[in-house]
Amino acid sequence: MTLTPDVFKAYDIRGVYGDQIDEAGMERVGAAFVSVTGASRIAVGHDCRLSSPGVAAAFCRGALAAGADVCDLGLAATEMVYFAVADGDFDAGAAITASHNPPQYTGAKLVRRDAVPLSGDTGIGEVGRRAIAGDTPEATTPGQRSDDPGLLERFVDACMRFVDPSAIHGLRVVMDGANGMAGRYLPAVIERLDIDTVPYYLELDGRFPHHEPNPLLEENRRFIIERVREDGADLGIAWDGDADRCFFIDDEGTFVPGDFLTALLADHLLRRHGPAPVVYDLRASWAVRDTIRAAGGTPDEYRVGHAFIKQRMREIDAIFAGEVSGHYYFKDFSYADTGLVPALLVLELLSQSGKRLSELVAGFRDRYHISGEINSTVDDSEAVFAALRERYADGAQTEVDGLSVAFDDWHFNVRSSNTEPLIRLNLESLVSESDMERRRDEVLAIIRGS
Repeated sequence: MTLTPDVFKAYDIRGVYGDQIDEAGMERVGAAFVSVTGASRIAVGHDCRLSSPGVAAAFCRGALAAGADVCDLGLAATEMVYFAVADGDFDAGAAITASHNPPQYTGAKLVRRDAVPLSGDTGIGEVGRRAIAGDTPEATTPGQRSDDPGLLERFVDACMRFVDPSAIHGLRVVMDGANGMAGRYLPAVIERLDIDTVPYYLELDGRFPHHEPNPLLEENRRFIIERVREDGADLGIAWDGDADRCFFIDDEGTFVPGDFLTALLADHLLRRHGPAPVVYDLRASWAVRDTIRAAGGTPDEYRVGHAFIKQRMREIDAIFAGEVSGHYYFKDFSYADTGLVPALLVLELLSQSGKRLSELVAGFRDRYHISGEINSTVDDSEAVFAALRERYADGAQTEVDGLSVAFDDWHFNVRSSNTEPLIRLNLESLVSESDMERRRDEVLAIIRGS
């Protein structure tokens, strides 16, 4: 049995298959999950990694032995698991996936009833403790296994209800599934839309032979950027490995940052539904805050991480939330993140507005000059934070999540990584691109001790 403590992360379970976690280890995780949640009915789906069918079967064995009835969803994108849990009124659910990590990884994303996530503070840590200790007694009567052959159709139906499909037309769209789980649902979606689709890598292949399924990294976006330009497309959409995130390339072949996309979606939804709160993470451009206010909504800045964002949305009844990392959450999708709904909404927005994506984000690019997230390796993060507090003592400082410092025309956030000796910087200037670069370099010099 292989199961190391470091696979139990802040938001999920993730590690190298065989070296950090294997089938026997995941069987214990399945049993511990049932023990911690008290679930009597759970739904379990898995991604297309080569290890995932065996790992998912092991998780199910553990859950069954612990007395839970298990609905085996088979191949399912993470958002399909979230949907299945809420739609089927299950007590809990698990997506066996390592998200955007390379193919040698495995793991799980765990949720309770209504797709409420477990995190390090709300259950994952205890699941890990019990699984490693073998503190997972078998039930007197094992659970029963079932399946759900109609899930894909119900899931696509539910997502299509977020838009008017008849309004989506006249677009040439490059789609890059990265051989990940977007290929599970995109063919069924494409059939229902009157658009010219140029699909790439929709075949499920857990080796990810063409590029890693992480479009947040620039090297993994080069392909779709080239294709958008060469194919003369109106936009490109790329999904990560488990398809709960999507990323956009505009008609000029330029990546659209997640905070600018959050602002566009917030405006689109607020103008349709009326005033409502919208949550966004504190790394984001002030474009998000300003756009929400202009559309009549209430901006709510909150800490980074899907477990925190989803909890906050429920607390304030937010209609929508977005993170810089490409996670987009919707009240009418159980406050969960989905990679399909934002793609549909952007297609609808472009079709209805008659504008190109580059036009819609041009105002943001002209006014809001963002650094993007920059990582720095540090030996003593506390010393770095102390130095930044002292250097920028004249700014408005908050420490909700790392250190945020705001001035009238620029601001930044620095956060420590949960898993690595890194400090992450996001900075923005309202003055100019050169002013952003100057201030970015100044803050980085402090962080890096130069």
